[in-house]
Amino acid sequence: MNAKLQRLQFFLRLLATAAVMTLIWRAYGWGLEFGLSVLVFWAHAPIMALSFAALRWVNRKEPPSWRALIRAWWIELLALDMVFAWQQPFAHARWPDTSPPDSGRFRPLLLLHGYTCNRGLWNSWLRGLSASGVPVRALTMEPAFGSIDEYAQSIEHAVSEFEQRYPGVEPLVVAHSMGGLAVRAWYRKQGREGRVARILTLGTPHAGTLLARLGRGRNGQEMRRHSKWLAELAAQEGPAVAGEMDCYYSRCDQIVCPVESARLPGARSIEIESTGHLGLVFHPQIQQDVWRLLQLEPESGAALAA
Repeated sequence: MNAKLQRLQFFLRLLATAAVMTLIWRAYGWGLEFGLSVLVFWAHAPIMALSFAALRWVNRKEPPSWRALIRAWWIELLALDMVFAWQQPFAHARWPDTSPPDSGRFRPLLLLHGYTCNRGLWNSWLRGLSASGVPVRALTMEPAFGSIDEYAQSIEHAVSEFEQRYPGVEPLVVAHSMGGLAVRAWYRKQGREGRVARILTLGTPHAGTLLARLGRGRNGQEMRRHSKWLAELAAQEGPAVAGEMDCYYSRCDQIVCPVESARLPGARSIEIESTGHLGLVFHPQIQQDVWRLLQLEPESGAALAA
């Protein structure tokens, strides 16, 4: 569903740009037309800049520097178009899941996307992982705007498949944004200590986020700060899940804020500097950490994203 919505959004964006180009060309000629059409196509850039600037106040207890915010904004701008204008709407099936024979080299990897995303988010990862022979599944969690609890069954199915195909080798789970809450929902329902090797959450709103008030659907409501769903999740889950989790976060995350929302009590917290919400997926340190955790036998010189 998210792929269809994002294709529609992209075509509407192109249509709006073409309409402005036509109007300006008729009135003023080609010179002004080009400049204004670029502004229309990239109209989200200044809006996004304001959201990054606001982090100086929202995260005033741990304020990021202006230099870090500018760098994060630029990287996020490029990542946003790559993911939402190409990978997710048009190329989400480009790299299929892989289930190579057990070589004893790698543990399986489960990749979980966030709100309004799909498996296309992980395309750059899947390309390198496929070439390296890593068993990997990247889910598209449906319904797109349903309850986060509804994603637990697809996670259980993926973990069970790994357990059957690679017995005795616990999978690694990497979850971006809302995907981290989906893992916690699965753990509350069907997880237990020892079923996964480690859970890495990237910019997950463990305590909700201010921007969820703008979100659609039940999952958007569940990610609001101090929501009933988050309170029940925290009360019902045991301490084991936090003990198996690493929380990667950034003070420059313009989606999950305030910054402490991305840290789960009892879990290991790792700060990634000068990086926005989507940029966490592409950060070299995170990819290197994942590559290291995937290896059952020490190996050097390889890269996750080829």
